[in-house]
Amino acid sequence: MRIHVADHPLIAHKLTVLRDAGTDSPTFRLLTDELVTLLAYEATRDVRTEPVTVPTPVAEAAGVKLAAPKPLVVPILRAGLGMLEGMVRLLPTAEVGFLGMVRDEHTLKASTYAQRIPEDLSGRQCYVLDPMLATGGTLADSVRFLVERGADHITAVCLLAAPEGLRFLERELDSVGIPVTVVTAAVDDHLNEHGFIVPGLGDAGDRLYGIAG
Repeated sequence: MRIHVADHPLIAHKLTVLRDAGTDSPTFRLLTDELVTLLAYEATRDVRTEPVTVPTPVAEAAGVKLAAPKPLVVPILRAGLGMLEGMVRLLPTAEVGFLGMVRDEHTLKASTYAQRIPEDLSGRQCYVLDPMLATGGTLADSVRFLVERGADHITAVCLLAAPEGLRFLERELDSVGIPVTVVTAAVDDHLNEHGFIVPGLGDAGDRLYGIAG
């Protein structure tokens, strides 16, 4: 598994405002959208392309286009929805699937409660959107779900990650047999006893939508 921490002053600035407990939901949504677009730039460095020739006003030029099959963007419900627009802004031709994962607050284990994913993902690159990589359980289960359907290259885009979650993910995904990359704006200090990232930014879903649940 490869871990890429995006190092850019604009990313650091937007993340700082997201962390601020005084940032309201509308501003939080806007900055999440902007931050994800910046992270998407880093996350798509390995997106598959194929050569193409196009006519310019002067002559023909060699270039590239996104290769088939189209990439699949998969937000993890519900907080991952707040990252979707920022991702598809950079990949407008990508298809979008949805995966609902819920974490048990006592066992910290994730389970699937809803999914809208193609049955056959053979040859597909998938981009999983999950704001907080905390314990790693939700993301590990999501990756395994996509691999079982045939995905052969997965990149997870996260606003924040905890070192415990990254270590768990590395152990759990050691045998999946495909390239897995995590792109994040920062790796924070640790998880607290409730499984929240410290210093973190709180519950991303609640801060995006202004409601608990």
